[in-house]
Amino acid sequence: MAASSRAQVLRLYRALLRESQRFSSYNYRMYAIRRIRDAFRENKNVKDSEKIEELVNKAKANLEVIRRQCIIPY
Repeated sequence: MAASSRAQVLRLYRALLRESQRFSSYNYRMYAIRRIRDAFRENKNVKDSEKIEELVNKAKANLEVIRRQCIIPY
């Protein structure tokens, strides 16, 4: 798999934030947003393409989890 481009990573970041806004509970919503921002900030200087791919795949999996959790009523 080719290295993720900056545009792909930014698109994933925006999708994660957008989906997090769908949490009905303020606490869950703010926790998810904070974790997403912190994780992307923490890993913004990663240069290793394998590590970047691993992080992108992890973020995609987290996006699917957020999508599933937003569907479940509290």
